[in-house]
Amino acid sequence: MRFYTNKGDKATRFGFGEGVLEAAKLNPSVVGIGVDITASVSMDLFANQFPERFFSIGIAEQNAVGITAGLALSRKIPVFSTYGVFAALRTTDFIRISVCYNNLHVIIGGAHAGISVGPDGATHQALEDIAIMRVLPNMTVLSPADATQARLLTEKAINDLEGPVYIRFGREPVPDFTIPEMETNIGKGQILKEGNDLSIVATGHMVWEALQAAYSLKKKGINSRVINLHTIKPIDKEILIKAAKETGKILTIEEHQIHGGMGSAVAEVISQHYPVKMRIMGFPDQFGESGTAGELLQKYGLTAGNIKKECEILLDS
Repeated sequence: MRFYTNKGDKATRFGFGEGVLEAAKLNPSVVGIGVDITASVSMDLFANQFPERFFSIGIAEQNAVGITAGLALSRKIPVFSTYGVFAALRTTDFIRISVCYNNLHVIIGGAHAGISVGPDGATHQALEDIAIMRVLPNMTVLSPADATQARLLTEKAINDLEGPVYIRFGREPVPDFTIPEMETNIGKGQILKEGNDLSIVATGHMVWEALQAAYSLKKKGINSRVINLHTIKPIDKEILIKAAKETGKILTIEEHQIHGGMGSAVAEVISQHYPVKMRIMGFPDQFGESGTAGELLQKYGLTAGNIKKECEILLDS
């Protein structure tokens, strides 16, 4: 049974902004923190409707995190967003001590994550943020597959959780295929396609590519299971162990460094609970470069065609 349909292309950053706005309409404790690029990360939706609850800090990301901690201690629910390289890397020490150590309910939006931010180049391409954020105690790490899921997860992160949350999303339009009626719960992966020959575990923008690869494989008589792991931490051990037992082989794909990311998190589970053959796809151990999103994804093998090839190699091993 399909739980998705392509409704057109839409950037996940818009889903994040819509989620913040919807949560803020219901909860007057939600406040926003801006650091100069409000519209780029879609926080302008909130700022325009609730200007009295939005505070622009300027280009001072570490200060912004300190302010969010103070607001959280004052029983507000602060939402802070900027490019992922600044939200997750420039502010790491501040997030670790001020937010995570105190287990504060702060929402951090890591925008323009991955290689597909394109022309901005290596300095602005967050390819290490999952690895850094997932090792911080108390931190929840979310990586929605499309704009609709970004909205749903953002609302749940604000309304249902208590500790710090990092939400990763992108700039470029991607297929928006999540059906809102499908159950989306933080900490629970989703099986988008059934299959028992192998499992493809994907996150973020790579979920759609994984689905396309799976249907190409099906034409060759290979039935692959596709799992959307939108929550990196806490990871859904149950869905992964079940996939290992029932399919015997697992391939992971993410728009992130191959070291320390979602694939590493999956490998930690599989190696300890039900070891099977695995392949981890992602960005190589290097910095990004400038180019269009399509050019870069193609160059570094983050496409449906490359996923299909890697699946065939895994099946032959």
